[in-house]
Amino acid sequence: MRIEALQPDRLVEFIAYCKKHRSEIDESFLYDEDLNGFQPGSDNPTYIAVNREGELTAAVSLMVDDYNRRGRKARFRIFHSEMEDMNAYKMLLAAVMKHAEGLDKLFVFVPSVNTELMRAMEELHFVVERYACLLVNGCRETAAFSMPEGYAIRPFRPESDAEIWSGIRNAGFAKLQGSETPVTPEMVLKMAAEEDFIDGGMMILYDGDKPVGIVRGSADEYEGSPIMNIGPLALLPEYQGKGLGRIMLRAALQFAKEKGYPGTILCVNAENERAKALYFQEGFEQVESAICYKFELLGV
Repeated sequence: MRIEALQPDRLVEFIAYCKKHRSEIDESFLYDEDLNGFQPGSDNPTYIAVNREGELTAAVSLMVDDYNRRGRKARFRIFHSEMEDMNAYKMLLAAVMKHAEGLDKLFVFVPSVNTELMRAMEELHFVVERYACLLVNGCRETAAFSMPEGYAIRPFRPESDAEIWSGIRNAGFAKLQGSETPVTPEMVLKMAAEEDFIDGGMMILYDGDKPVGIVRGSADEYEGSPIMNIGPLALLPEYQGKGLGRIMLRAALQFAKEKGYPGTILCVNAENERAKALYFQEGFEQVESAICYKFELLGV
């Protein structure tokens, strides 16, 4: 077995490998639209393991873009081996470590059903940072909601609202583990231009003329069927705990119904008890869970 940097002549093979195994691992960045334009490089250092027959048998790819670098971390797009050999994981990890200068940690999400990969991460000295839950609401009936006096929900306008959106998101998520790094208005505009964008799906809550909350519904799939993904949902800290999150969630659920989606899906940190309680009360059920493992680079 040898480890080599992914070259253009093996890109198609690498993408096929990702698609073959994405159901076994965290597939957040392994959808077709993510892979169609994928190119290895400084933002995506990628390595493969090749056996004696020249076949690709393992792969690793890091996401080291501007957002992750500002947070001094990098997320694994894929970290997977077909071989029951820890050496493949160790050699792939050593290869991507060469691209971790200036970072504090690497992290990867592992579905809780993949016990083999969990054991591999622990043997590599990754430690648990947090847990995440995937929740689904398949109920077509949505609860009614009414806006408090002076409040209104308006659609996001790309020409003027990117800074508003990023400001609310950053203030609302400043203490949310895993989301502390601020997003930029440019990132918001990029998000609004992606394939999963639904016209009208990005909404801003106003208190009079003051923007105080955001929620986004985007096109997604779950178990091969269309579904609307809800997130982010954020409020300015001083507006939290007033029932406005429930109103925005119900607005998103109503929007999904109007667009003909048979259900909605979202992800929440397991320790975020307030958010989980809200989602369960509004008809969501937990269908999957994942463990976020981190590999500390300080002192390595």
